[in-house]
Amino acid sequence: MSCTFIGPVVHSFKNDAITIIEEAAITVSNGKITSININGKTEDKSKNSTIIRLKTGQFLCPGLIDIHIHASQFPNIGLGMDKPLLEWLQTYTIPLEKKYSDISFAEKIYNYIVNTTLKCGTTTACYYATIYRQSTEKLAQIASNLGQRALIGKVNMNQNSVSDYVETTENSLRETEEFIQSVKKLNDPLIEAVITPRFAVSCDMDLLKGLGALASKHQLYIQTHVSENKEEVDFVSKLFPECKNYSEIYDKANLLTTKTILGHGVYLTNEEHTLLSEKGVAIAHCPNSNTVLQSGECDVRTLWKNGINVGLGTDVAGGCNPCIIDAMRSALANSLHISFHNQTHIPLNFHEVFYMATLGGARALRKDHLIGNFVEGKEFDALIVDMNIGSSLSGSLQEHTLLELVQKFIYCGDD
Repeated sequence: MSCTFIGPVVHSFKNDAITIIEEAAITVSNGKITSININGKTEDKSKNSTIIRLKTGQFLCPGLIDIHIHASQFPNIGLGMDKPLLEWLQTYTIPLEKKYSDISFAEKIYNYIVNTTLKCGTTTACYYATIYRQSTEKLAQIASNLGQRALIGKVNMNQNSVSDYVETTENSLRETEEFIQSVKKLNDPLIEAVITPRFAVSCDMDLLKGLGALASKHQLYIQTHVSENKEEVDFVSKLFPECKNYSEIYDKANLLTTKTILGHGVYLTNEEHTLLSEKGVAIAHCPNSNTVLQSGECDVRTLWKNGINVGLGTDVAGGCNPCIIDAMRSALANSLHISFHNQTHIPLNFHEVFYMATLGGARALRKDHLIGNFVEGKEFDALIVDMNIGSSLSGSLQEHTLLELVQKFIYCGDD
């Protein structure tokens, strides 16, 4: 049985212009788009479809993509926002993550975060969990049960942590291999294991190289952090004096690939931009946490200029909102702030942040052949956005064009 959605559609094919279709008919069969008609008429082969006709004030858009979120940190949202990154990690994050040795605690929190992100329109998420394999397996099972596309990482760390929240190199690699196998046993194409060294501060080169070998062996995604905070960058340079810069550490460990997503990238050098572009690495732009943890401002335009794909991350709980709509707004504000002290900087606009939240995120994950916009043959990964909700700031006080409704969705939307 197929299904045909009829109504307004908004999506992107490039980063600087949202494509608007006032009346489209998208037919879906077995989860894939089989036809798209821009005049709103169904083809003969779709006449037996179940018809879903959107109401006035509603439109279809691609599912939102969060390429950097710490599922385990969700209970800490809004806490410690007066502290810089490294102090915040030691004061709030590590004590919380230690609790995930308790499977029942983990199950409760992970159920909540996956349900919450889905309610916020996040159909694809890249999750960091904790060092505990069994509770991370629980996160994978929950995401699978709830139907979210999820890339899930068991965190790795063998140095610079408290004594009861750190791994040996051997155990970290063994547990990661077991986690990879457990995810494969789920046999769910929406759920993938991700190699997840926390960051260079918490992993020595032996562990990083071991993780690089695992990623190569299983052809896995890799996620970690880079150049988020000045204090962090200075610390890393002391830990790895043989490396010219932060990114070179990961490169020496074979962790920079076309399937690598690096969080933040606030203080990357020109040399690093070139390296990341050559390797096909993507950056997860996390504007909310970059601001509230006093880390700095990431210049997305510079990343784009250097040929680096950029998606958006909520970075919960460094970021204080699990909704990618908030990340879009934060990205707009961050770019404006850059322009206040750099008059040559052209601020991002709503077209560009919408792209980053959808097709840009898909390209960052190398999944734009599957998701990110509406094209025949792609998976139907979509939201019905309803601007008629009673308390919505979108309001129905006057008529608006479809593009104006999209603006209101970005600037005023919640879930």
